[in-house]
Amino acid sequence: MRLGLTIGYSGASIHLPMDLVQEADRLGYYAVWTSEAYGSDAVTPLAWMGAQTKNIHLGTAIMQIPARTPAMTAMTAMTLDQLSGGRFLLGLGMSGPQVVEGWHGKSYRYPLGQTREYIAILRQIFAREHPATLDGKHFQLPYRGEDATGLGKPLKSILHGRADLPIYLAAIGPKNVQLAAEIADGWLPIFFSPRHYAESYRSAVDAGLAKAGKSAENFDIAPSVSVILGQDVDACRNFVKPVLALYIGGMGARQKNFYFNLASRFGYEAEAIRVQDLFLAGKKHEAAAAIPDALVDDVALCGPAERIKDRLAIWKDSPATTLNIMTFTIDAVRLMAELVL
Repeated sequence: MRLGLTIGYSGASIHLPMDLVQEADRLGYYAVWTSEAYGSDAVTPLAWMGAQTKNIHLGTAIMQIPARTPAMTAMTAMTLDQLSGGRFLLGLGMSGPQVVEGWHGKSYRYPLGQTREYIAILRQIFAREHPATLDGKHFQLPYRGEDATGLGKPLKSILHGRADLPIYLAAIGPKNVQLAAEIADGWLPIFFSPRHYAESYRSAVDAGLAKAGKSAENFDIAPSVSVILGQDVDACRNFVKPVLALYIGGMGARQKNFYFNLASRFGYEAEAIRVQDLFLAGKKHEAAAAIPDALVDDVALCGPAERIKDRLAIWKDSPATTLNIMTFTIDAVRLMAELVL
């Protein structure tokens, strides 16, 4: 198992924990990952960190597919990959309808079809075997819409990128997880539970790999996991509960929330309903308090070093191949290196 460090996106002001990133680089962590919502972007921080590190891979978890054309994403990926000496990992995802339609002004319909065509264009651009073309339902190269000038020309990237530049997909629902296993090099699951892998993920992963004729050895399952180090287990869990409440309760509409559905698949449907009811009523603290301790322990590592070591065993025995930790302290970064690397 490899280790990664997940930075996430900023709040009202951006601050990068360079001490954690540089220590992870020194200790042999595989990757550092950034993300974006509707504030800071995922790419600029990686360029900043890449200039101040030596070996650690630089991953986006994720760049939002609706925010950029496939060609712009390919240009960005190839540029940062070359500037970093081949360290870039391209993590992509559709985000959710609230952000896609409310922030980017794009339709969220047909997320699976959009993703499939998007990655097909990226693969062509990276390979440079011929000018990139696609006559798809969602993307056209060259553009052939009613308002087209007719002057569009198939083009091949001036910059010679890596044909095998790794592409990761963030996915939660079964169909999207299957798509990730089929067309991507890796999967970026959030709130991954190794205890519930068999009933929640395995059939989708296996189906996607089978459709592509790939083996599990060639597919990186790279979940993120909060690591909160401290003597008081309940206090450590309390760092995680507000995040779970935000996603389960408010990251999406009542009738369409991927994280609510995930918690329900884990067996916490009644608890998820209560969390959502409280959160949507504006009772965010009560919603966080309603998150079960067991759910926190399913998706996070909390408590003293010995407890984290014990609970890490199920993660090591799971199909996860890269464990991307989310933490606030350099002691946790060092502990995980000691336990895993």
